Amino acid sequence: MQPSSHAELYAETHEVTNQAPPLEGVNLYRADLPLQEWVRRFGGEWADSELAAYGELTGEPLMQAGFLANENKPVFKSHDRFGNRIDVVEFHPAYHELMGAGIAQGITSAPWTDPRPGAHVARAASMYLHNQIESGTCCPMTMTYACIPSLRMQPDLAEVWLPKILSRQYDPRNLPIERKTGATIGMAMTEKQGGTDLRTNTTRAHPVGAGGPGQAYELVGHKWFCSAPMCDAFLTLAQTEKGLSCFLLPRHRPDGSRNQFYIQRLKNKLGNWANASSEVEYRGALAWMVGEEGRGIPTIIEMVSLTRFDCMIGSSSLMRQALTQATHHCSHRSVGGRPLAEQPLMQNVLADLALESEAALALTMRMGKAIDSSSDEHEKKFARLVTAIGKYWICKRAPGMINEAQECLGGAGYVEENIMPRLYREAPVNSIWEGSGNVQCLDVLRALSKEPGVLEVLFSELGDGHGDPHLTRHIEKIKVDFSDTDDIQYRARQLTEDVAVGLQAKLLLEAGNDVVSGAFIASRLAGHGRAYGTLPRGTDAAALVARATPGS
Repeated sequence: MQPSSHAELYAETHEVTNQAPPLEGVNLYRADLPLQEWVRRFGGEWADSELAAYGELTGEPLMQAGFLANENKPVFKSHDRFGNRIDVVEFHPAYHELMGAGIAQGITSAPWTDPRPGAHVARAASMYLHNQIESGTCCPMTMTYACIPSLRMQPDLAEVWLPKILSRQYDPRNLPIERKTGATIGMAMTEKQGGTDLRTNTTRAHPVGAGGPGQAYELVGHKWFCSAPMCDAFLTLAQTEKGLSCFLLPRHRPDGSRNQFYIQRLKNKLGNWANASSEVEYRGALAWMVGEEGRGIPTIIEMVSLTRFDCMIGSSSLMRQALTQATHHCSHRSVGGRPLAEQPLMQNVLADLALESEAALALTMRMGKAIDSSSDEHEKKFARLVTAIGKYWICKRAPGMINEAQECLGGAGYVEENIMPRLYREAPVNSIWEGSGNVQCLDVLRALSKEPGVLEVLFSELGDGHGDPHLTRHIEKIKVDFSDTDDIQYRARQLTEDVAVGLQAKLLLEAGNDVVSGAFIASRLAGHGRAYGTLPRGTDAAALVARATPGS
């Protein structure tokens, strides 16, 4: 039959070709060779099948839930329809699906309930997988995982709360702890006037009775940032007669009534949309002192150290997902009749991104090993120092790396149907939360100058360069730079960067993959280039790209 008009003749304008297929049904663990290798290297090989099962789950059904949870932001309800103050935040069902999966996986509890060798490494791998598909739910899971060492300082409170916190059942109901099958814990520290300068906090704690550790107080004041305000309780800071102290503040009082915990508003954030972050006020809120009075910062710092570790995991995993998207796209998209991933300049870029991703993962998993071995004095000092180093450097590298990966997709990487814009929005948060870059670098100097043996542990860890002349020179430079204390605070970022890159190079060298370590050292220590895609001649870029590409 002949077309009846020109309009019908030209209704189909073109055939869609040369597009990458959807990246669906990929096991995020089995498709990630570096992750499998670093988990095994640091003692988590026993979790291989469990991680593979979670890699299957995150690769498809939870990936879609991540999109839904971000497309449907949490909503704050201050009052019910009858005018009663309720202070609740409502989440899309996808958020609860993600929380339930992560808690069932043991992201909040596994290393504490089954503290076998490699437990924190295996748990870090689970968080690494989960964070690739949705970062907002990682915030409450991180805080719940990280609260355990602080709560254990107050055994009477721990006896009541830990069984619920360590449960693998997610229970989002807004009920008193006695009626819950599981609990999540938040953290509220910073105030308007001080931010990270916690000693300027003005919130006051008034004893209900005798006062002291484990005793009840009423708190009056505010917190400028309180993420995940639907948690069942919060570790928070308030002033007593003896100074800043740590408290556990539940959403409900012992009689089952709501506590005097008032949400003022939710933050309108750049990213992390699925997670509710809020401003809150305490108007005589009932709370119980955790640890020694006047020692609030040392008590809660145990929690902060672990949340900073999760910032390392979070930034590393965002980089990995961005790399996965870029390598997948470039392996299917052709320009000039040839796949992008086979073209020399794009290979240079992708290989460089792969190096950044694996170096971040290596340092993160090494930190997991240190936490697993915290009874060893060397490992304890290593963790004390490298928490700040890794948190600074890995989180600082993520936004630029993800932007470069986004560019590999061209305009397709800038539209919201793709995960890339969300990864880019998420990237800055880990460098800001739990202490910004300057806070981390000054903490590095504090650890090195005030804690005996930390500097010796650092140089013992760096070693002698393993026979590589570039790394050897880099380590000698670090030693010289640390011996010169003039204007050392001014140079703190450069010193921290040098140590971070030195540790990454050393770890990659020890792992024994010469293609990876050689390219990393040549590009990061031997002075080649500044932008991604400036790897030196002789780099086996094709091998690096193949190592990072799903399905290779």
